Amino acid sequence: MASTFFSNPEPNQGFHWYNSTNTYFPVIYSNLKVLFEESSYARKIILNRPHKLNSLTYEMISQILRKLEVYEKDPTVEKDFTNGLNSLGKGKAFCAGGDVVGMVFTINKGHWSFGASFYKKQLTLDYMFATSRKPLVSLINGVVMGGGAGLSMSSMLRVVTENTVFAMPEAQIGLIPDVGASYFLSRLPGFFGEYLGLTGGRLNGNEMLACGLATHFVLSKDLPLLEKALSEVASWDASTISRVINGFSSKISLKKDSAFRRLETINKCFSRKTVEEILSMLENEAANGDNQWIIRAISSMKSASPTSLKIFLKSIREGRTKELNDCLSQDYTITCHMIRRSFNSDFFEGTKAKLLEKAKQPKDKIEVQEEVVLV
Repeated sequence: MASTFFSNPEPNQGFHWYNSTNTYFPVIYSNLKVLFEESSYARKIILNRPHKLNSLTYEMISQILRKLEVYEKDPTVEKDFTNGLNSLGKGKAFCAGGDVVGMVFTINKGHWSFGASFYKKQLTLDYMFATSRKPLVSLINGVVMGGGAGLSMSSMLRVVTENTVFAMPEAQIGLIPDVGASYFLSRLPGFFGEYLGLTGGRLNGNEMLACGLATHFVLSKDLPLLEKALSEVASWDASTISRVINGFSSKISLKKDSAFRRLETINKCFSRKTVEEILSMLENEAANGDNQWIIRAISSMKSASPTSLKIFLKSIREGRTKELNDCLSQDYTITCHMIRRSFNSDFFEGTKAKLLEKAKQPKDKIEVQEEVVLV
């Protein structure tokens, strides 16, 4: 069965929807944040909140969960497609993550337990994606961050394009790269996962395929034909579906300034035991040459929450030997502490500064001790 996330290309039209067969049909969707499409063998899940970069709300996650439970039990369904694709090319995002601003507003008006409930449901969805009995394909044609990464990286097959931009910038707002990041980032070559999680560094589709975050690279112009082909595959054999995608795949080439070409230096710096040692190594490397990517990495780490950096570093190191469900459980525990302000108020200050006021740094950043205990 295939689930596909789409960002709706015409958010203000509310009557016509463009599907993968290049035809229009009438459907009232203006208030629907998730759309579901069915064919003989496949099911599509279409994210429809483009004005918010398809950020996930509690209601959207709940809807997807209910549908996936039905699809899992449906014997006629062979595969699922999850697709953040905008078929008309006007959208910018697969999914930019969970609706953090909305969650913070709700917590401030009510109780931290709402944030915990939201997050628990999101992690449950991630785990369902990862453990689905039927092949799940994510077509990632745009920005994918945070919660969007949690969904797509949990998919068996992950298709990226020239429009894809991946990042896990949670430390900038006082959270940690979560939704299983300590699992899927820790499986990347060397210490590239530490680099991505600590700096929030961005990757394009080519880099995602090269490092292993993606399984296929397909040009965006070929996605409609790929969707049609996938919908017609009467099999839930992953290798069969992968071969279909291979028929549309394109070769990639990394840019000269790609961070993945700097893996040797990244391993040298990000293999250090502490955040302070990592920063010191980066500063030494920057002093030895004109390395703009290192300067950006240093700047990003210094503008992030020190608590978040330290917790994530410990989390990803432990994640290398843990199963996904253990990583997700730990993510839940850590995030609950953060939204309860058990450590500090970095999350609320960071959200206010970076997402609400667009300031450059949260005020009154709190330093923490080197030892951080995860419970």
